Amino acid sequence: MSLALGLIRGVMRGTVKPFFGVVRSVLVLRASLVLASVLFPLPFGVTVRRARLGPRDAVWFTRAGEDAAGPILFWLHGGAHFSGSAFTHRGMLGRLALACDCAVVVPEFRRAPEHPLPAALEDAVAAFDALCASGVRPDRVVLGGDSSGGGLALALLARLEAEGRRVAGLVLLSPWLDMTLSGASIRDNAGSDPLIPLVRIVEAVELVRGAEPVDGPVASPLFAPFRAACPALVTVGTTELLLDDSRRLAARWRDLGGRLDLVCLPGAPHVLAFLAPWVPESRAEIRRIAGFVRDCLAAQLVLTVSR
Repeated sequence: MSLALGLIRGVMRGTVKPFFGVVRSVLVLRASLVLASVLFPLPFGVTVRRARLGPRDAVWFTRAGEDAAGPILFWLHGGAHFSGSAFTHRGMLGRLALACDCAVVVPEFRRAPEHPLPAALEDAVAAFDALCASGVRPDRVVLGGDSSGGGLALALLARLEAEGRRVAGLVLLSPWLDMTLSGASIRDNAGSDPLIPLVRIVEAVELVRGAEPVDGPVASPLFAPFRAACPALVTVGTTELLLDDSRRLAARWRDLGGRLDLVCLPGAPHVLAFLAPWVPESRAEIRRIAGFVRDCLAAQLVLTVSR
């Protein structure tokens, strides 16, 4: 573990995790993520534009001077379903746009508790449909998401596969996939997770799921029907509360005969890639994701040409 990552883990455990443990106001938690994002600014060389995509806006991150008409990384941001935005995640998303050599499209979706599930998933589906209606083929899109956005991305994938639409790949970073909280790591890593207090994730379930069954395919897409038809990359820290969400997804994916690369990062905090540019392990994570995305898109291009 690098010195930078060790220091950040210490700050998280000593200040951020206790703060999350006592603050219950959604507005304060939203504002705290906005303020924290100042430490992770948009990198140089990235163009950002906002455009309508379906019923709501989406934010497009592209390398400066490049056309946004090529392949797409369609990203659903995290924030426990009640916070986060393209703005708070701009540092990580801008670096992905530079590294992946493709546009990163981030739909803005409704958030709980004002709009509990399935509102966010409905907005994600509508945005993806609008993207396809504009001429983008699903097999030129990689789906991605971090934390709760990872759960939305998996739920979206299940919807698309049910309709016979296949995407090029799937990237999930520390995904929250199971609102039943039945993974063993929820208990086993309660003390070692450097960021998320167990009490907050338990409360978040009731805050965001609305009338959705806690074990249903929207609240807990780990249990949704899907075919594992596309390659997937999942990364997660070994001390995270959500570790077993990723492990169980990997086991299920492989049982279905699909390819899923599960990367368990020793001691890494929640969504390690968010910490670039300050942490070398985070920069390595961005490169890992970018290599996977480029490989998925290149493989689909070869398949298209050979048909």
